[in-house]
Amino acid sequence: MIKVNRSNITEKTAFFMIKSGAFIVIGVLLFILGYIVMKGASAISWEFLTEMPRKEMTEGGIFPAIAGTFYLMLGSSLISIPVGVITAIYLSEYAKNPRIVKIIRLGINNLAGVPSVVFGLFGLSLFVIFLGFGTSILAGSLTLGLLNLPVIIRSTEEALIVVPETYREASISLGATKWQTIYKIVLPNALPGILTGVMLSLGRAAGETAPIMFTAAAFYTPDLPVSVFNEVMALPYHIYVMATAGTHIQATRHLQYGTAIVLIGLVLMLNLTGLILRYRFRRRLRL
Repeated sequence: MIKVNRSNITEKTAFFMIKSGAFIVIGVLLFILGYIVMKGASAISWEFLTEMPRKEMTEGGIFPAIAGTFYLMLGSSLISIPVGVITAIYLSEYAKNPRIVKIIRLGINNLAGVPSVVFGLFGLSLFVIFLGFGTSILAGSLTLGLLNLPVIIRSTEEALIVVPETYREASISLGATKWQTIYKIVLPNALPGILTGVMLSLGRAAGETAPIMFTAAAFYTPDLPVSVFNEVMALPYHIYVMATAGTHIQATRHLQYGTAIVLIGLVLMLNLTGLILRYRFRRRLRL
């Protein structure tokens, strides 16, 4: 009788399950994307991307929502990236007390698990009401910046940790200070990983609805904002209001899906940009 190798059967079974799971995930993703594209492709045009909405948002374009999304992404990145990178540098390079590091990391992990709607309510009470910023780009950017902090801190810290310790030792042995070592040796080598976290945070800022619903987004604005204290339209909130609170929900169904296509394309463009930059920086470091 032929003896059956039980370890080979287990390995093949596990590999089949993993491969099947991957194909299922890809299939579901393609189905969702295909459905959205099928429903909203008719709305996509140059006018749809560059014009202002008209006739209760049943005609025209979504340019104010696109511009408002970029404003919020830029504002949140100006807040979250410096604070997140500095915090990660402190945790990986300067913090010596393990108890303090453990407490900070516990706080970061808890912050990452807080639902986005809670951040929206926090931003409403602190930035909009208490500090008097009102429903504005500034309040929304501050709220999204806090929302993105855990992503940037953890990705930056992991990128710094994987830099070989020999790089630091060699730099310090040649007479460089600790900060010079971090600035000229550690950070450049960790830059690909940092960029990944930054792009993920930008994509998250572009797609969040709950935080900006309470702090920044408007149902409709006839003009583009001229100040950080102005409210803005944004793509995720625009989809929400057209699908739930609009006066012509069925008539604008194709516009809702068209806006979703634009939002997905924006997030995809950010991720591709991050992959390209990461590849180029890694290639430069190898040279």
